[in-house]
Amino acid sequence: MTIRKMRDGDELTLVLTGRLDTSTAPDLELELKSVLGGLKSLVIDMEKLDYVSSAGLRVLLYAQKEMNRQGKMTVRHVNEMVMEVFDITGFTEILTIE
Repeated sequence: MTIRKMRDGDELTLVLTGRLDTSTAPDLELELKSVLGGLKSLVIDMEKLDYVSSAGLRVLLYAQKEMNRQGKMTVRHVNEMVMEVFDITGFTEILTIE
């Protein structure tokens, strides 16, 4: 998985490409821990994300909880396969998905 960052003031967009799974979720978690401080808005763009595992869901839940304390988090451009995982796990009720 690759993570591309675009920052505009206190808004950060992370563009994820590839697979968010057991081997890549720790990379995203480390990235989030290093950049969440002071953010008012976090956007996670999943247009090019092919797959998300339970490890990836755990990291997304961590990010959502952190952003609930300091601002908002939005997930954008979710493909059909990833949306199905979100539906089955109840993440459609937890995340703001555009």
